[in-house]
This record gives sequence, C-alpha cells and structure tokens, in this order.
Amino acid sequence: MAIETIPSEKFQSSEKTDMVASSDSIKGGGVSNVEVDLETRGVFRSGDDVLEFRRVSWQRAVIVFCKINFAMSILAIPQAISTVGAVGGSIILVGFTMLNCYTALILGDYRNRHPECHMLADMMGVIWGKIGRELVGIQTIILQILITAGGVATVAVGLNALSDHSQCTAVFGLVSAILITACSSIRSFAKLGWVTWFGMITFTLGVFVFTIAVTQQDRPAAAPPTGPFELGWRAIAYPGFVVGMVSSTNLFICTSGSSMFLPVIAEMRRPQDYRKACLWAGVIVGALYLVLSLVIYRYCGDWLSVPAFGSAGPLFKKISYGISLPGLIVGLGIYQHVAAKYAFVRLLRDSDHLQKNTFVHWGTWLGVNFALGTAAFIVAEAVPILNYLLGLAAALCAAPFSLIFPCLLWMSDFKGYRSGTMGQKLQYAFHVVIVLIGSFMVVGSAYAVAVAIKMAFQTGMIARVFDCADNSGAH
Repeated sequence: MAIETIPSEKFQSSEKTDMVASSDSIKGGGVSNVEVDLETRGVFRSGDDVLEFRRVSWQRAVIVFCKINFAMSILAIPQAISTVGAVGGSIILVGFTMLNCYTALILGDYRNRHPECHMLADMMGVIWGKIGRELVGIQTIILQILITAGGVATVAVGLNALSDHSQCTAVFGLVSAILITACSSIRSFAKLGWVTWFGMITFTLGVFVFTIAVTQQDRPAAAPPTGPFELGWRAIAYPGFVVGMVSSTNLFICTSGSSMFLPVIAEMRRPQDYRKACLWAGVIVGALYLVLSLVIYRYCGDWLSVPAFGSAGPLFKKISYGISLPGLIVGLGIYQHVAAKYAFVRLLRDSDHLQKNTFVHWGTWLGVNFALGTAAFIVAEAVPILNYLLGLAAALCAAPFSLIFPCLLWMSDFKGYRSGTMGQKLQYAFHVVIVLIGSFMVVGSAYAVAVAIKMAFQTGMIARVFDCADNSGAH
C-alpha cells in the first residue's frame, strides 16, 4: 500500500523514517521501529546536564487528558441538552465525543511521525509554512484565553455563592485569575501530576454531590416554591438556529481539547503510549458527561442555570462549589499552562535557556503566565457568561483545532489516497466530510454566539464590563 508523506524541509533527511512510521500507524496505530531517530528529533532532551521534562507515564497522561476535557463544560452541558432535548443532546454529545476522540488520535499519530512538532502550530507549519505556524500559534493563545476567561467567570460565581457576595464580583474575578495563574506556573506536566489527581477527584466529587442533591429535591430550586409547575423535560426539542447552535457548540467543545494533549506527548516517557492514554480518557470523559448531564436534566428540566450548580438550591450550591472549586482551578491552570508552554517553547526553543535554571528561563516562564492570566481576567470581565465564552472558543479555535486541522494534516501525509484504491478514496472522502463539518461549526457558531452576546447586552443580561453586581443568585 503506497503511502505518501510530506515531511518539513528542515527534516528532509528523515523522509524514510516518516514513511515507515506512517505505514506502521495506519496498520496498528504504533510508532516506527526506528524510534531512536524519532527520539532525537523531540523538543525536550534527556540527560544529566539538563532539566528533565520527560517523566509523564501513560497513566498520568490519562488523568491530565481527562482533566483537560472534564472541566467546567459539565456546568454548561445540562442547559445545552435542555434546549435540544435528551435524545437530541445525547446523539450530539456522543457523536462529537467519538469524532473528537478520532481526530485526537490523528494528531497524536502525526506528532509521533513528526516529533519535532511540539504543538499544533508546529504541525500546521509543516504544511503551511512559517506564516501558517504563527497564525495557528496566535489561535492557540486565543483559545486558552477564552477558555480560561470562562473559568475565571465561573470561579467568581462560586466565590460569590460561598461568601454571599461579600466582595465586588470583579474582585473575585481577579482572585480567580491569580489562583489559576499560580497553578499554571508549575513548570512541567510531571510536577502537575499529583495536583491534577487532586483536581480531578475534587471536581468530580463536587459534580457528584450536586447531581445527587438535585435528585433528592421535591422540585428544582428555580421552580415556583409552591403549586404545580411544568418541569419542561423533552426527549427532542426544536430550538431556533441561534439557541440551538450555541447549545450544540457547548456540547462539541466539552471533548475538543485534543490540541492540548500534544505538549503532554512531548513530556511522556513513551510517546508511543499516547493512543492508549487518549482512548482511555475519551471513554471516561464521554461516559461522565453523558450520564451526569442526563441525570441533571431529568431532575431539573428547564429550571437549569449556567453554571449548573445554581440549580441545587442555596445550601448544596455552596457545598458543590466548595468541593469542586480546587479542581476547577487546577483544570483551568492546565489550560493556561498549555498556552504558556507553547509561548515558552516558541521563545526559547533551540537555546540553552529552555532546559536550564537561568534568569531568562524563569523570567520568560513567569512573564508569559502573568500575561495570559491578565488577558483572561480582562476577557472574563467583558463577557462574564460561561456558555457564550465557550461558544466563542469553539467557533474561533476549537472547531478548526479539533476537526479541520487534524484532517488537513492527515490528508497531507496521505494525499496519495486520492488516487489509490477504493478503500483509500473512501478514507480520504471521510476526512473531507469532517473538514466540512468543522467549517460549518466555525461559521454557524460564530454567527450564533455573536447574535447571542449582542442580545445579552441589549436585554441587560450583561449590564456592563467589570461589574460588581452579584452573579451567583445569592441575593
């Protein structure tokens, strides 16, 4: 079976290696037998005279991947499902989870054939050149800022709820940004490992407490306190385009973090174990999202808030936030860490400062984290609504990163499939279809979110930027 690859000019001498690796990945998802050559092309080196970054086991990678994807989206997904119905929402969620998991495997395989690529921007630079690499790099920064901004807004809501709005909401937003930046400043994924375990456990436990709490209520907290009421549970709903698209976008982005897996591969002891870690994480996260969101929707119906913890009533809202806030902060720290690691490697790559304890090393690392945390805080105070920020992130960055770009990379390495056997042509056509789906998500989501944000300002849902008003429903 003929397979055509397009290695970068810089690594032209490795063409044979890339072709062998490509063939192996198609047959069994493995890595080439010439692993030694591939190892020498990685971003981080191993040795006694450098800082050791490559210490992440595949089990720890599973937890990091789970924490990347299982995060604050669970606080927006139940409301998204309520707008499209339980059956419709389940189909969309499962479909996007499977698709995102598949494209995550594509990215991992491509990275292991081209280990000189640290992030998606490097990969796109192989097929688009320097300008493409820089543009995708900027998109990477924008994506992390938008997602972290959504987290800053969510943590501020939680601090408001826990303190009964004891401070201006903007102050709580600043505190959130500082805590997230402190977490993201931990220098390597290996050192983030135990913090990630703690974050995953506490966040999941908080969501479980909230889910159990809503199943024990006589009626949703937001429903009328007395008298009959309509729960609003539907198997299939028929929302308008704007509402339906924003909801579908929220269901898509919850498992679209595969581009953030890539820097973890560079720090794995055995990058060839990536597929195993990716599949385990996909199954775990997909099951958690589906089961928890359906249970929450079954007992809350249309009386859901965003973030969802507000649907549990004053007491359990505080308990849920109290348990899960550490995990939420850790998860957001990982998101910001990915963007910071991209900028850090981009600035110091091929210099001694990358893996040396120098002033330039630490100044660059801490400075990048501070800049990203500041940007996320400003965006969070401008658009302090979680599902809109997630929608913006999906439209501008996540859809290209998780659907369009992986398939373009695959078609670049295997463009010979266009004129190959019927099976190869069908594979090529399948990836073209994914690109078209991604393009629709970009255009449709961007339009829908823009209209929704405009309406939010017109109706007073977003009153003003840097607002001090309570956003937790405590008063």
